[in-house]
Amino acid sequence: MHETIEPRERAFLVGAELKRGRPLLPVEDSLKELALLADTAGIDVAGQTYQRFDRPDKATYIGSGKVEEVKLLVEELDADVVIFDDELSPRHQRELEEVFGEEVKVLDRTALILDIFAQHAQTREGKLQVELAQLEYRVPRLTRMWTHLARQAGGRAGGQSGGVGLRGPGETQLESDRREINRRIKRIKRDLDQVRSHRERHRAKRRQTELKVVAIVGYTNAGKSTLLNKISQADVLSADMLFATLDPTTRKVVLSGGQEVLFTDTVGFIQKLPHDIVAAFRATLEEIIEADMILHVVDVSHPNALAQLDAVEDSLAELEVDHLPQVIALNKIDLLPEGVDPQANLELQHPAAPVSAVTGEGIEALLGAIEAAMGRYLHYIEVLLPYDRGDLISLLHERGQVDSEEHRGDGVKIFGRLPERLAPYFEPYMAAGG
Repeated sequence: MHETIEPRERAFLVGAELKRGRPLLPVEDSLKELALLADTAGIDVAGQTYQRFDRPDKATYIGSGKVEEVKLLVEELDADVVIFDDELSPRHQRELEEVFGEEVKVLDRTALILDIFAQHAQTREGKLQVELAQLEYRVPRLTRMWTHLARQAGGRAGGQSGGVGLRGPGETQLESDRREINRRIKRIKRDLDQVRSHRERHRAKRRQTELKVVAIVGYTNAGKSTLLNKISQADVLSADMLFATLDPTTRKVVLSGGQEVLFTDTVGFIQKLPHDIVAAFRATLEEIIEADMILHVVDVSHPNALAQLDAVEDSLAELEVDHLPQVIALNKIDLLPEGVDPQANLELQHPAAPVSAVTGEGIEALLGAIEAAMGRYLHYIEVLLPYDRGDLISLLHERGQVDSEEHRGDGVKIFGRLPERLAPYFEPYMAAGG
């Protein structure tokens, strides 16, 4: 008995470029990235086009003339999905679906990314976050487009039986009942609160060990998981695809000076990642927020390495962690032509080390840079904290390093080291010359 392989869907991609302003990526490169996203989702690209305009058309986003041109190309190329490179408003969605008719599905970049997330979520937390993001995105868009995301049993990638969120059975009922979706959203948020509480307990235990946490961040497919494998000599899932990692993975590593550090791999960032998705994945991203330091992995072999670096830095700023100490791993130097400077044109603001996560070249130097950066951001202090400032005593234990602690009649005298960003909290209690 032969297994039937379902043919992959064929997509036509549509990009847009504003005549004013400077995009993070040129529209041609953004469409290349959209094509990679489509391939990751299991969709073949039949063709593409883009439109330049001063502002998006209120009804069809790209204007009625361009829409008719795309419609003819879709028919000619026998495409069954049209994917827009930007997030469409609910009105755009409805108008475009009217134009393309019943046989052609209309998706935007956000829906495509959420579909990929649904394929890759492994843990309960990851699945809940995906479903929350999908449902919140879906509420104002209750249209037939969701038949695309409701794969038949057996799924498309990885043999999933429908997957999570909008992939799987029950979508018809959800589409017809907005109130049921809102009830489901509330339930998921309650479940995620429980997951966050559980994760926070784990983080509290981790802080009690006084181990510092390094969050590994980077643009999707920059090689974060491969680098974590090489650093920790462990086997974490790594694949040459976008969003291979969705759920955080933590490994303990001993640096050359004997210091034990926890490295946590996190979901990759990408340009045009909507705020709602970032908010839905807050529980996962809390691994970054709670970290002591950031290891930013950049694929220096990529032609848009600078734009990708900027996209990640923008996301870190949105998470309000851009103030944390940071080291940049200039990854994939094995793919650079001989003699090319991996730092060329990157305008780096942090210490950096060229590495190859595949060959291991530069790993020791990278770990040395991380160790040096940790030493720089911890400053020696001597403080006398009153007993009613137990919050500061706890903060020093959790975020700093306590070398000695003496309980006296007038308070707790502590010698130790503290991240520079926390020093203002302790300045009123610092000993003269401390």
